[in-house]
Amino acid sequence: MTAAFADFVATQDARNDIQLKVREHTLTLCDRLEENFKNSHPNSDPYKFYIAEGGRKYHKIVMETESQSRSVHAFVDKKTGEVYKPASFKSPAKHVRYNLLVIISREECYARADWSGGYLYI
Repeated sequence: MTAAFADFVATQDARNDIQLKVREHTLTLCDRLEENFKNSHPNSDPYKFYIAEGGRKYHKIVMETESQSRSVHAFVDKKTGEVYKPASFKSPAKHVRYNLLVIISREECYARADWSGGYLYI
């Protein structure tokens, strides 16, 4: 039993690094979404995209308008980096759309990311 705990402690730093990378990539996705909105609608008030705090399992990317109207844009699994389309304000849809920890998938996600969420449809 103590060997299993020792293994858990030894891999804790790696898990923390992965979770930090996922958060960093999620923030980059938020920046790409804001940039896409500004390019698509140069004369309107910009939408804000940010990570809502408080989720246990997922980073919730929220889209907020100038009038403080909010909607969920996407969910990102904190441990795996998997990106999901929202099924509701509180939960993601079933199927993984992208994985932010896989370079090819992440670059495709960034390249296709649009503020309206069309890139999240299968």
